[in-house]
Amino acid sequence: MKHYSPVLESVRPDVGSSFTCLKYSRNENIKSNFWHYHPEIELIYVHKGSGKRQIGSNISYFTDGDLILIGSDLPHCGMTNENTKNEYEVVVQFSRDFLGSQLWKAPEMMRISALVEKAKSGIVFGDAVKKTLKTKIDALTEASSLGKLMILVEILDQLSQTQDYKILNASKYYLQTQKEDNDRISVIFNYVKDHFKEQITLETVAELSNMTVPSFCRYFKKITNKTFTQFVNEYRITHSLKLLAEQPMSITEVCFDSGFNNFSYFNKTFKEHTKKSPSQYRKEFSHILA
Repeated sequence: MKHYSPVLESVRPDVGSSFTCLKYSRNENIKSNFWHYHPEIELIYVHKGSGKRQIGSNISYFTDGDLILIGSDLPHCGMTNENTKNEYEVVVQFSRDFLGSQLWKAPEMMRISALVEKAKSGIVFGDAVKKTLKTKIDALTEASSLGKLMILVEILDQLSQTQDYKILNASKYYLQTQKEDNDRISVIFNYVKDHFKEQITLETVAELSNMTVPSFCRYFKKITNKTFTQFVNEYRITHSLKLLAEQPMSITEVCFDSGFNNFSYFNKTFKEHTKKSPSQYRKEFSHILA
């Protein structure tokens, strides 16, 4: 099935609560694989498993679970699916003023407020934070309404203090408030998601955007801070990381299954993105798992 427009997801808080907290077993959260966005800020915790994610224009591969914070109206897709093999996933969604607009102005909330601002570009947290917060995130899904609120604030406070994180769209991503841009660029993102294993021409994607090729190239670079070729290569390399880590395929097979039709170009591009060769990556990844 093709999904050429981002889905504006309607989020309704749990009964007796000012925010939403949902727990999914394994691959229950299938809708997360569709390109979607919402005004609510979203905290996603995936326990174990590995997979691909796209947050804004950042495409990356996660292993041994995930902990990310996604800002308001930042499009995203691809957390868990039937191949992720995660044990469970917890999704928390809250509006910018779910505690009331005045509370955010309190000095005690300054760190959390700064965290929410940074989340506009998407934040992924490191393994240490993920392990530290597991117990609280599990408790969050079991607590009563007031207990839930207190635990969420504690979680956000801990996240606001850690240095163990990475901004996913570090070079800026411009779509948070431009819905017309959001709809247009999502056509391209979804086309790449569905066709990255094939040859993708600039003429094809420019036509999908109702633009000339030069106009499309300028527009795409302005919105994502990447050339279209860089974006497609990132998508293909991220897929190759997943295959190298999870599948007993030869490196040549990985190259062609990831959409590259030239082995030396695949090796060169892989090294540019990871600073190591595909064989080095597979060897190091196997060693980590062992």
